[in-house]
Amino acid sequence: MKFLKYISIFMATMTLLAVLAGGGLYFWAARDLPGFKKITDYQPALVTTVLDREERVLGYFYKEKRFLVTLGEMAPILPKAFLAAEDSGFYGHEGVDLPGIFRAAVKNLMAGGIVQGGSTITQQVIKSLLLTPERSYSRKIKEAILAYRLEHYLNKEEILTLYLNQIYLGAGAYGVEAAAREYFGVHASDLTLAQAALLAGLPKAPSRYSPLQHPQRAVSRQHYVLDRLLDLGWISPEEFEQARAEELVYESMPDPSWSVGAYALEEVRRQLVQDYGEEMVYTGGLEVRASVDIDHQRAAETALRNGLEASTKRRGWRGPIEQLAPEQVSPFLLEQDFDPESAEPGTRLKVVVTDVSPGGAAVAFADRTGSMDVKTMGWARELDPSKAPEEVRKIRDATRILKKGDVVRASVVAVPEKDGASWSLALEQEPVVEGGLVSMDPISGEVLALVGGYDFFRSQFNRATQAERQPGSAFKPIVYSVALDSGYTPASVVLDAPIVYDDQATNSTWKPQNFEGVFYGPTLLRTALVKSRNLVTIRLAQRVGIDAVIERARALGLEGDFPRDLSVSLGSAPVTLLNLCQAYTGFAGQGSRVTPRLILSVADAWGNVLSEPLPEVQEALSPQTAYIIDHLLQQVVSSGTGWRARALKRPVAGKTGTSNNEQDAWFMGFSPYLLTGVYVGFDQVRPMGKYETGSRAASPIWVEYRQAVEDDYPVQDFPKPEGIVMARIDAGKGLLAGPGTEKSLFLPFKAGTEPKETVQMPPPASQSQNSGQSSGSGPATGEELLKQIF
Repeated sequence: MKFLKYISIFMATMTLLAVLAGGGLYFWAARDLPGFKKITDYQPALVTTVLDREERVLGYFYKEKRFLVTLGEMAPILPKAFLAAEDSGFYGHEGVDLPGIFRAAVKNLMAGGIVQGGSTITQQVIKSLLLTPERSYSRKIKEAILAYRLEHYLNKEEILTLYLNQIYLGAGAYGVEAAAREYFGVHASDLTLAQAALLAGLPKAPSRYSPLQHPQRAVSRQHYVLDRLLDLGWISPEEFEQARAEELVYESMPDPSWSVGAYALEEVRRQLVQDYGEEMVYTGGLEVRASVDIDHQRAAETALRNGLEASTKRRGWRGPIEQLAPEQVSPFLLEQDFDPESAEPGTRLKVVVTDVSPGGAAVAFADRTGSMDVKTMGWARELDPSKAPEEVRKIRDATRILKKGDVVRASVVAVPEKDGASWSLALEQEPVVEGGLVSMDPISGEVLALVGGYDFFRSQFNRATQAERQPGSAFKPIVYSVALDSGYTPASVVLDAPIVYDDQATNSTWKPQNFEGVFYGPTLLRTALVKSRNLVTIRLAQRVGIDAVIERARALGLEGDFPRDLSVSLGSAPVTLLNLCQAYTGFAGQGSRVTPRLILSVADAWGNVLSEPLPEVQEALSPQTAYIIDHLLQQVVSSGTGWRARALKRPVAGKTGTSNNEQDAWFMGFSPYLLTGVYVGFDQVRPMGKYETGSRAASPIWVEYRQAVEDDYPVQDFPKPEGIVMARIDAGKGLLAGPGTEKSLFLPFKAGTEPKETVQMPPPASQSQNSGQSSGSGPATGEELLKQIF
């Protein structure tokens, strides 16, 4: 009995010691545990999605490619597959699987180290979100304690949702939604049993079982998951066999990021980072609705690329990209990646010249051959900046510009009907000249398209928002709007004659001229704007005051420095394209200018709206002044330098702009529903070449873009506000047209400012001479007026 008593005491002591040791171990492990309750407030790193105005994906921003989904948004079999693979007793334990831990401990002892964890899904959530990934017994104890606590704070569905959204599944995919998109090109809700089983096999070792790198291992692991599902009775034998037989096709869901609208997407990113911070943008799972329309954006990018390529051709041939030695040709062709199925007329590619004759060149690319007719090379003249293309003879002999081994750019003219046939190509040249295009709703300020250059991946510098360039004559409507508010009318006569301006600040003399180098004498204000007469514009600015012009520019939203200098009236103060578009909304918007906006709304990952900015509208000039400018700018299109815009066959107002020496070319054109601006020029400012004006370099880009989108809008005319009267005016005198009028113009006036006097029939020649001799009165001719002044 005494022996049994000693045994009992010993056992009780050991039990007490074990309890004390266990308690000590628990308190030792628990003393520095992180607070698990913050898991409920934890925001996993999610993808920020940017949508266009039609809710099509424009692009993604992320550090970890993860899309948050609920259990209800997953295929029902998907959570079961993960439970079968990782923790089939999930709904039966309280965070810790003791039998599983015992089995793992035995295997670890036999292996002499930690080779198996025995972790439940709850423990994996803890490890992923709260603990370091170290493999040690102390960490496993902490993990178990926290898992037990978490099970009493969150329900099973919440824990499982956390797990399925947090887990890394390889190929840069975090969570089941990202993995479904990455491996199968579908959403998690559309996964089949076979696909779900494959994904469920990945957590054990995403790299080792990667279906992209190790497809056999991945399928073997998939079979294990299917076996587990069958053993657990979670799928039927028929479903099992069908899943085993299903052929797995791996394809990623297309990621449109940076493919269409890259410049616009980058501008959205900058604004988001400025407003919400980089961390929120890349991990917050924001849903951003942009004003951009992908269809407009695609049309704008195509038009700008075509326009810049046409511009570079007018400057002649710069030579091949490189010259290959005979032994370099085969490696060059082998490295090329060309998909003939996606090729269409206009597709650009690099080719190597294999033979040249006067009539053209034979070329090779990838495993294909083609030919370029000399007729496609006529533009490849020798460079001569002092001459326009029309003044230099076209290339008629291909041997003058190409030789064997040249690597050049080419475009597909026609795709051959049968495989192996020769491709018809045309010689191309990548432009050095750059440009930008902005298109926006002039009433709401929503930017529908924004392109900042020829190729975003060649240069991220945005010529639409960052390049400050002289707008030239595109600034003139601002001057004329001030004149209209200062007593002038479209029928006012202003002298077009030489001006000499002494600049006291620089001790220099300025002698501006018209573009044509001609002086036209007395000129209607309407004609001066339509024909873009520099000297009339300067006289107007001088009379109304340069301060008033600068004040109007500021009222229209123009930023930057405006020196108190008459040259400002000719657009000498640099502005950005986006900013100039903002200024023109004052004309298109019936006197109210609106701030351009690229972001329509921002919501968090749970759909709560964080921002929904309203249009920022400010009155800049009267509706009557805006309407008169609109009317005159329509005549710039109908009978001035904006003539190419007539191709739309709709009411369109526009103004070209060209800075000194053809360094910058602009075209600003608008309808009541859409305002579009185009800029073309070199990044390092230099002349673009003879006659590379706004009309020639910029307006064709504008026209091509607008023709692609114009059918989206009904035909609209500019609304005429109250207080406007129309009158037929003698084009030469600026008076009401009468019997003696040879050419008349139908012009708008602010009520009460229209001419009251009618042009009279001139008297007979003899009477006129007598009258002139006797009285010395009567209107002077332009030539006589010039003699009187100079």
